[in-house]
Amino acid sequence: MSDWLAQLADPQLETLGALGLYVLVFGIVFAETGTLVGFWLPGSSVLFTAGLIAGRDDSPVSLSVLVVGVTVAAILGDTVGYWSGRRLGRPWLLRRAGKAAHHLPKAEAFYLKYGWFAVVACRFIPWLRAFTPIIAGTAAMPYAKFASANVVGALCWGALLVLAGYAADSLPWVRTLAYSIAGVAILVSLLAPVVTWLRRRRRARR
Repeated sequence: MSDWLAQLADPQLETLGALGLYVLVFGIVFAETGTLVGFWLPGSSVLFTAGLIAGRDDSPVSLSVLVVGVTVAAILGDTVGYWSGRRLGRPWLLRRAGKAAHHLPKAEAFYLKYGWFAVVACRFIPWLRAFTPIIAGTAAMPYAKFASANVVGALCWGALLVLAGYAADSLPWVRTLAYSIAGVAILVSLLAPVVTWLRRRRRARR
């Protein structure tokens, strides 16, 4: 099953070498959360796969570097998104979103309903992961409140998925739990865009 999950993310990921893998993984995490360019990047599956690679006996990839780097990249990405939204406002967000702007009203409604929790939970859903930090900025969410949610979200999503991948390859007694955690996160990441598209199509027919 670990091989299947690795191939789901990128079958060539382990051929990059340690430095190449760090650059790619940290870059994807930052792009997904700090810019709208990474809207459809497979962040969850890539994080789990990176953890799998780090867990192999002969792997040059350091687990501690991965966990710290992913957490920092996720925090920095959300911080950039927040301040971009706060300084540039909603009109800039609409222009920047382009064809993905149809997700914006739902993301705003999600943020308005759940507030602090939305910043944490959005990490597990791709289109929310891209929009919510910026929306928190446009809504002028107090930065201290945002920062605490940002750190918690980065740890729950980024660090946890890397550790789940590592455990799945290295510690058989937690393998089932690790697969369950990663499987749910990856499944949500893959199905969320499909569900959104189906709902839009149903509304259009009505």
